[in-house]
Parts: sequence; C-alpha cells; structure tokens
Amino acid sequence: MSHGRFDNPVVATLTGILDLFRKQKLSERLTDKDRIDGKTCIVTGANSGLGFAISVDLAKRGGEVIMACRSQIPEAGEKVKALSGSGNVRMMRLDLSDLDSVHEFCQHLESEKIRTDLLVLNAGVASPKAKKTAAGLDEIFQVNYLANFILLNLLINDGVIPNASCNGNRKPGTPASRVIFISSDSHQGSSAIDHDEFGKFFDYGIKKGMNNYSYYKLVLNTLAVEFSKRINTKETDVSMNVICPGPVNTNIIRSAPWIVRVILRGIFTIFFQSPARAAKPVIYMGISEDYTNKTGEYLHMFNQKEMDPKVYDPEEGKRLWDHSTEIWNKIDPKARVCEF
Repeated sequence: MSHGRFDNPVVATLTGILDLFRKQKLSERLTDKDRIDGKTCIVTGANSGLGFAISVDLAKRGGEVIMACRSQIPEAGEKVKALSGSGNVRMMRLDLSDLDSVHEFCQHLESEKIRTDLLVLNAGVASPKAKKTAAGLDEIFQVNYLANFILLNLLINDGVIPNASCNGNRKPGTPASRVIFISSDSHQGSSAIDHDEFGKFFDYGIKKGMNNYSYYKLVLNTLAVEFSKRINTKETDVSMNVICPGPVNTNIIRSAPWIVRVILRGIFTIFFQSPARAAKPVIYMGISEDYTNKTGEYLHMFNQKEMDPKVYDPEEGKRLWDHSTEIWNKIDPKARVCEF
C-alpha cells in the first residue's frame, strides 16, 4: 500500500519549521523590478491562502490575473483588486472535484481565445478520511493529482497554453509559457506509486489521510517530470517546473479533527510563513528571467534542489502517464490526451 512521508501532523509541522531556518540562497534574485506586465496568469485555488497571495503579487507586478477557484466568487477577486491596486483581475469557477467544471473552465478559456503565459497549479485538499467524488474517485486523488493531469492536457490541446507540440499555435521565437506545480518537500521519502490501488476508491482514516498528502505530491512531481519530457523533446515548448514554497499558514487543516486543528492552528500562526511571504519564491520561478525556457527544475523555497529519485524514473513516469490516461478514458467520455 502507498504511504507518504508523514503520518503524524506534529512531526510534519516540526519538520516544516526547521526548513525555515535554512539559508535561502536565491532570495535576493527577486526584486521589485521583476514584472509581468500584460501577461496572462492563471492561479488555481486562488480564493484563499497561498493562491490568493500569489494572485495579489502577480497583479501588483502587472499581470492579468485569472483566479480559478470554486468559492468566494467574486468577493476574493475584489479583495485582490483592492490589495494590488490593479483592475486586471477576474475570477472563473473551477472545481477540480467536478470533471464537468474542469471541462467548462477550459471551454470558457478556449472560447475567449485566452492564451496563458503562466499557470500556477496551486489548488489542493487535505482530507482526514476518504471522500468519493461524482466520478467515483477519492477526492484527494482527483483534486491533488488527476484533475491537474486532465486540466493540463485540455489546455495544451486547445492551445490555451501555447505550444508547438500539440496545438501548433506557439509563435516561433517566443518564450515558452510556464507551468508551476505547487508541491511539498514532504514528498521526499514517500513510497513508490502503488498501481494496484492507483485510482481505486477505498475507505481510510486519519493516518492514511495524513500521509496521502505527501504521497500525492510525489505522484504530481512524477507527472511534472514526465509531461516536461513529452512536450519538450527538442527545445523547451512549455516550461514545467516544481516548487515547494515551504510551510505556510493556510487553512489546509480545516478538515482535520478539532483537537488537531486547535494544536496546529497555534503552531501555524506562531511559526509558519504568511502566504504573502511564501508566495515570493513562486513569483520568482514564475516571472524571473532566470527561468526563461527552463524546464524540469525544482525549488525548495529559494533553494535549488533535487526531488526524490523516484520522481525521475523514466519507466515509472511512462507507467504513470499510461495509467492516468486509462483512468481518464474510463470515467470521462470527453477525455482528450495529448499526442506528442
């Protein structure tokens, strides 16, 4: 059976706190002069926490921001406008637990001929127990992994993320659009992907729910590496990189048992980074010239690092792609996997 790095929230929290004391070697590379004027940026899970902070920062730096989320529409967007001083912010509904919502979101972007310069895949859930989606999948599997696989395939097929490999609409000589996978360094040490249980719904409790978070970050990172290999065969067509922003004081523990919430909320408030601070390395990877046409990179906050070795296994990447394709085709008659 698959397992993540942690099954104890307190141990995971203390590990995150230690990370904050490490020197951030690239922190001075991001300055107020770094801008993204007139570029279209999509941030998933943007209505609160890290996604909200990323949206504010991108809007301040001149980005045309699309906040993709399932709630607080339009309230969160109005707050981003006020905090950033920018009117170039809009909200679109996207619920990764609902495949119809994913299709509607992508169709809306395609119909408006929106072309994305930066996509930040930030949305995710942490659940203390199994919860089935309408597609019959476990919510954390669908939201934290499979829906991102689906979203990327649709946006690339439709050319919303400009590319030469599938759609053919990327103009020669233009910088590659960027995709950032928000991950966690807790993926390090998670188990290899268990393909016997992959995509199958089964009941579990808080211990499995806890280590599912880091396990599915390893799965997501494996996808990032595999997708980057497939679409960037000769040169960088779409830049795909992964980042762990470090421990963030967000509301991701909202579904935990109340006593765990009480303990961790106090620790988060005292020790963890604010979302605005945690957003900075994400902004750096998303807009800095340092990452122009770079792909397959990993940042742990402001430090370059290698991911877990299992993430780079080419056979495992291919198997993950094929298995994800099989599941998508099974549950969705509108599935359209990129053909490279």
